[in-house]
Amino acid sequence: MKKSFKMKVPHTYVIIFFIVLLMSILTWIIQPGEFDYESVDAGGTTRNLVIPGSYHTIERDQANPAGIIDFAASFHKGAIAAADVVILIFLVNGAFHIVIQTGAFNTLLGSLLKRFYGRREKILVIFLFTIFALCGSLFGMLNEFNGFYPLFVGLGVALGYDAIWGASIVALGAFMGFAGGTMNPYNVVVAQSIAGLPLYSNLGIRVISLIIFSVISIWWILRYGTKIKKDPSKSFMLGEKTAFSLNKEELLKYKVTLKHKFILIVVVLSLLLIVWGSVRHGWGTTQLTGVFILMGISAALIDGWNADKIANEFIKGCASVAFGALVVGFARAILVVMQDGKIIDTIINFMATSLEGLPELLASYGMLVMHTIINFFIPSGSGQAATTIPIMVPIGDLIGVSREIVCLTFQFGSSFADLLFPTSSVVIVCGLSEIPIERWWRFYGPLFGIMFIAQIVIVTAAVIIGL
Repeated sequence: MKKSFKMKVPHTYVIIFFIVLLMSILTWIIQPGEFDYESVDAGGTTRNLVIPGSYHTIERDQANPAGIIDFAASFHKGAIAAADVVILIFLVNGAFHIVIQTGAFNTLLGSLLKRFYGRREKILVIFLFTIFALCGSLFGMLNEFNGFYPLFVGLGVALGYDAIWGASIVALGAFMGFAGGTMNPYNVVVAQSIAGLPLYSNLGIRVISLIIFSVISIWWILRYGTKIKKDPSKSFMLGEKTAFSLNKEELLKYKVTLKHKFILIVVVLSLLLIVWGSVRHGWGTTQLTGVFILMGISAALIDGWNADKIANEFIKGCASVAFGALVVGFARAILVVMQDGKIIDTIINFMATSLEGLPELLASYGMLVMHTIINFFIPSGSGQAATTIPIMVPIGDLIGVSREIVCLTFQFGSSFADLLFPTSSVVIVCGLSEIPIERWWRFYGPLFGIMFIAQIVIVTAAVIIGL
């Protein structure tokens, strides 16, 4: 009998190791170069924008191509560069572990389980996804939802699905909303300001895009959930456990006490405080972690813990996410190597100039591909806009691609890959959810391909109607 061949996905650290190694080698092959920048007011914010046509090569001795020691040391440098996110993952999970140990988290999931288990699950998915998508589309909210991942992972497992199913409601909701940004200040406003377009112009195409992306994503989540409900062995998390993997039967036995109610009130108020502070006062990871530390300590004190128990349980929570937290730091080494070798601008310039001479429709597709690839090198949406829009607008003007199309391809390309490339937000999502990134790729990879086809269709329609 012939044995069926089954490809095994390498360990996350192995994948990252070889990507860093490849980029280190490329720093010796690709000519180093850089753009010149100028400070420009874009949408009321002063930004350093690339000066079109300013790219120039530099001597290799002016860069720092990665030798053997540089390659090995890049993981340390990457962890330092990503320290704010690494510490975020440790502290958030440490605080949530305390809440779990008080039993309040379990009673909350038990209550949700009783209310939504069965046919209402689909309604719950659609409702929650829509909330996250609208927040991402209207306000550009992404990091504001970091504290929700443990809760939704626990909910997903409790409802009989898995961690990926639960986390995807938050991640796909927020990031698909961000990609289909209607009034998103971090991609739509920045890109249109730099391109010299009226703010929020051609809103209709972005509303349609948001609806298309949301429908496909909800279908994908429900499809995956149905598959693993019928056959748990189909779960991409098979054999993996997280601190939030709780038993359904045990959850249903929990009885809500007065202490639990007070603790849950603290948790809800903490999440609302984070969202409010991020939207109204621009809070970042520093303030977010501060709120979670206070949340964990408050929950423990309400439950009657002493200081030693709080410290011990907090450490246990941090230890459980060491794998995911370190992935963030090690993945940042990819960017560190390329930045030190000064090859990022060379790659961007090559891709941009290769579009010259192409017909309008092909050039539009090329811009979409280019912006998607550049997300690997510049994971920041506003950072990518400041680098690519000043380059792409003159090229678009030259070959007949409208500035609206330039901004639309940027909006799509700078968003979808956030949940794919290890240099971007996916490592944060997986770290907070305790999901190995290679397991997430198995879930999101095919969806990314489907979404790319949808983007091509939308861009084609936009070009045909003369957007």
